Amino acid sequence: MTARAGGRLTIADVARAAGVSTSAVSYALNGKPGVSEATRARVIEVAGELGWRPHSAARSLSAARTGTVGLVLARPASTLGDESFYMQLITGIEAELAEQGTGLLLQLVADEDACVEVYRRWAAQGRVDGVLVTDVVREDPRPAFLRGAALPAVVMGGEVAAGLPRVVGDDQWAVQQVVEHLAQLGHQRIARVSGHPGFLHVHQRDEAFVAAARSAGLRPQVVPTDFTAQASRRATAGLLAHRARPTAVVYDNDVMAVAALAAVHAQGVRVPEDLSLVAWDDSTLCSLVHPRLTAVARDIRALGALAARRLLALLSGAQVEVDEPGPPSHLVVRESTAAPGPGPGLGPARG
Repeated sequence: MTARAGGRLTIADVARAAGVSTSAVSYALNGKPGVSEATRARVIEVAGELGWRPHSAARSLSAARTGTVGLVLARPASTLGDESFYMQLITGIEAELAEQGTGLLLQLVADEDACVEVYRRWAAQGRVDGVLVTDVVREDPRPAFLRGAALPAVVMGGEVAAGLPRVVGDDQWAVQQVVEHLAQLGHQRIARVSGHPGFLHVHQRDEAFVAAARSAGLRPQVVPTDFTAQASRRATAGLLAHRARPTAVVYDNDVMAVAALAAVHAQGVRVPEDLSLVAWDDSTLCSLVHPRLTAVARDIRALGALAARRLLALLSGAQVEVDEPGPPSHLVVRESTAAPGPGPGLGPARG
């Protein structure tokens, strides 16, 4: 084996050559538990053969830090398995951390208060150097605790009042693009099947959707759910039960949109002839179904990488801006949206 030409070797290169994960390489090269001695020996051997040397900045930082950052998700494991968002987010975070030889400590809990307890334990034990925060809720207890505990953190989303560095999305702009697309097609009655309204980003999207629709002269409706396929099917059935039902529905994730597509097909409703569908956070699922789903797309891996990069900069003592824009969103128009047709039972709007 020889050193890679044209650039600095990273632990990702060592991981590929050794046939192990980047986390295993990080643990092995930093003398931390978590890998077998055989794996540690293999990694060290491969690193030596490749001519790998730790990045000087990362090496100087490692002496004063644990070399680990934390991510606590207040979501059920079943949700993580269903939604591609979290896998892409974690992949982006891990890839960026691996470049600096930093590990990721991930834990799933029931709610935000349980997140705080994990942070409290990690801070007391010196388990992590800092944390990444996502899925901010209204009246979220986490930012205040993190400020008080002096545990460095970067928030994905949230509000300026949180007082922590953030990576800020462009949800309001993305909602505007969706509504304009549907309005240009001629839709008048549109609905949004949203996630749990306790999440700040869901609440903000709901408000932006209603405001954009009313500004365009449309009649909006918002139906809150819990992000699951089952809840999406129930919400969609409820919308279709009305005579003056919407001619277009926007779903808060790809799983809900795909579930709704199957549900409306089962009722004999054609997409997009009778009903147009839009998904949030484009994924492979959206392009595998028929018809393919129009979707809001953004680079989730880049979002995770950017948040991790900001946290590493914060830990190094660098000055970071309070807010930094996340990867831009854009609307991918596919076959699931079209001009509204007469459709079965689609009468004139009422009231």
